[in-house]
Amino acid sequence: MNPARYLLAPWWVAQLATGAKNFSKNPIIGSHRLNARGLHAARVKRAHAMAWKRREKLAKLIDPADRTAFDRDGFVAKSDFLPAEQFARLRDAVLAHRGPARDMVQGDTITRRFALDPALLTKIPEARALLRNPDWRGLIRYAGSFDQEPLTYIQSILSHVRDADPDPQTHFHADTFHPTVKAWLFLTDVAEDEGPFCYVPGSHRLTPERLEWERQMSIKAPEGVDRLSSRGSFRVTHEELPGLGLPEPRTFAVPANTLVVGDTFGFHARGPSVRPSTRVEIWAYGRRNPYLPWTGLDPFSLPGIAERRINYLWGFRDRWKRFVGQPWRDVGDKSPTER
Repeated sequence: MNPARYLLAPWWVAQLATGAKNFSKNPIIGSHRLNARGLHAARVKRAHAMAWKRREKLAKLIDPADRTAFDRDGFVAKSDFLPAEQFARLRDAVLAHRGPARDMVQGDTITRRFALDPALLTKIPEARALLRNPDWRGLIRYAGSFDQEPLTYIQSILSHVRDADPDPQTHFHADTFHPTVKAWLFLTDVAEDEGPFCYVPGSHRLTPERLEWERQMSIKAPEGVDRLSSRGSFRVTHEELPGLGLPEPRTFAVPANTLVVGDTFGFHARGPSVRPSTRVEIWAYGRRNPYLPWTGLDPFSLPGIAERRINYLWGFRDRWKRFVGQPWRDVGDKSPTER
C-alpha cells in the first residue's frame, strides 16, 4: 500500500458507521482478515436490527394486510393502484412528454430517466398527485424504514438497443447490505418475456443462511467476485437459492397500473427480454444511513428541496464525471419510448 494512503485511514474507519459498501475502494470494508472475523456480518446484523425497529414506528402508515405481505415476502404488489381515469391521464401525459433525460448504457440495454422536478410536476399534475398519495407514501416509507421522500423519476427500460453483452441487471443481486426501497408504478403492460421485474420472495429476511452467505461473499471480495459484487452489490446464482432456503423467483408480468414496492436487500433482477422492448414506469428509490436510530429528521425531504435533489445530484456528477467515470449521459429532449 502506498504510505500516503494511510492518511485516508480515519475516513475509511468512519465509513463503517454509514452505508458505505465498496469492498474495492475501502481496504477496511474489503479486508479479508477482518471479514473472516465477522466485520461485514456485524455491519449487516446491526443494520437489519435497526431497520426493523424503525419499521415498527412506521407500521401505522400502511394497511395491516400490506404489512403482513411485506414482512413475509419483502415486497407489496397492488394492481389497479390508481383510479382508472387518473391513471389514464398520468400515463398519457408521461408517454407524450419530451424533455431532458439521462441515459445509462449497461450491456445491450438503455435505462432512461427523467427527473420528477418542479417543472415536470407542474406539467404533469397527476404525477404530483401520485407523490402525495398516502398509500404510495406509506408503502415506500415502511419498506425503506425511513420517513423520507424518495428520489422519483420517469424511467424507461429499452432492451436490445445495441449489439453488446446482455444487460447485467438480469443477474439476481442485492443492491447493498442493508434494507433499501425501490418502487415501480408500471405505466405500460409488462410481458413475461419482455424484461419484467423479478424478486425472490422472503430474500429480504436476514436468516442464518443468508448471514453466512454474506460473510462468505465478504471474504471473497473484492478480488474473488465479479466487478459489481466487489462494489457491494452481491450477485447470487439461481442454483444458490435452495441452499439459502429460498423459493423460486416471482416474475412480475403485470398489467399497467400495477405498483410494486420492495426491499432491494432482497434478491431481485430484471428478467430477460427475448426481443426489443420498452418498459415505462414511475420509479422511486430511497436509501439512507442504515445506522440512524430515528425515522425522520431528513432535511433533503423538505418541500422545495426534495423535488430539486435529482437535478442537484446530476449537476454534481457532471462536474466530477471525468474523475469518477460517470456512466450517465445527456440525451437532450427525448420521450420515454424513443429508441
